[in-house]
Amino acid sequence: MNQKGVILQGSSRSNGNTNTIALFVKEKTGFDIIDLKPKNIGPFEYDLKNKDDDFIPLFKEIVDKYDTLIFATPVYWYTMNGIMKNFMDRITDCLKTEKGIGRKLRGKKMGLISCGSDSELKEGFTMPFIESANYLGMSYLGDIHTWLENGVITSSLQHELYFFIEKKIQSSQLINKKQLAIKPL
Repeated sequence: MNQKGVILQGSSRSNGNTNTIALFVKEKTGFDIIDLKPKNIGPFEYDLKNKDDDFIPLFKEIVDKYDTLIFATPVYWYTMNGIMKNFMDRITDCLKTEKGIGRKLRGKKMGLISCGSDSELKEGFTMPFIESANYLGMSYLGDIHTWLENGVITSSLQHELYFFIEKKIQSSQLINKKQLAIKPL
């Protein structure tokens, strides 16, 4: 069975900078993109008030269909976007009441793409993703911090993205080498 990957985009702008990066990675990997913004995903509630929103059906589809999950989030106030945070928090539902779904995460792979306004990423940003992967029994593939300059992915960042794709993602996926030929955007 071919392994399949998905880019989970959690941004307040569906067509913003994070999406530009996600589309670049999609083009090179063939991964699907799921935009979390239009989904109705409420925050985690101990009394499960949000159990009938979009999260459980969406997450069930994700764990049934994909082996690699790449989280793509802008950097807001030195952390992940609120949409991504709600999504991450809701994985708790799959550890409490939907345990069968949660167990399917074991052995899957997780990676992270962050997108900020510049090339600096503050220490600690990646920790929630790394520790969540560890806790859930997932393999953490690594992460890359990205940014656009005047709406463009620079050639140096393109090279960093190729390295991330080849060395981090490709190790767990079969990627068509022709798709990885470096081409200017």
